[in-house]
Amino acid sequence: MKKLFALTIIAVMLVGCNTVAGFGKDIEKVGSKMEGAAKK
Repeated sequence: MKKLFALTIIAVMLVGCNTVAGFGKDIEKVGSKMEGAAKK
């Protein structure tokens, strides 16, 4: 599960992060997803 999660994060970074601002937004989304998963 951890490997799949890590690969997903890497894929999102490679595809969606064209700028530093974009990178920050992506990290924020990942943090929100992790927070939501922790609450379940």
